Amino acid sequence: MTDISKLAELRRLLLGMERAMGLEELSPVERDIYYAATELSNQPHGVRTTGLLSHSLMSNVSRPTFFRALKSLVNKGYLSQSSTSRRGVYMVHSPQV
Repeated sequence: MTDISKLAELRRLLLGMERAMGLEELSPVERDIYYAATELSNQPHGVRTTGLLSHSLMSNVSRPTFFRALKSLVNKGYLSQSSTSRRGVYMVHSPQV
């Protein structure tokens, strides 16, 4: 098995897992923000926007695209603004399967 075929197999597995979790409806940027937020969500008071913006998955995403996708994730219920902070802090919610 070549390296590219191994990578293709991993991509296929990832796609299957995303479908099973209901993440296929998200755009690639929304998925990356959700993945980054989930990775950073071990913080007790939520995920800060600054942490998301500095995450490696966001390195090629423009600020306007990031904030549009973030708003979309909130509207879809994947993230919500923290009730204990003014703004810029989000709580991660499990996808509705």
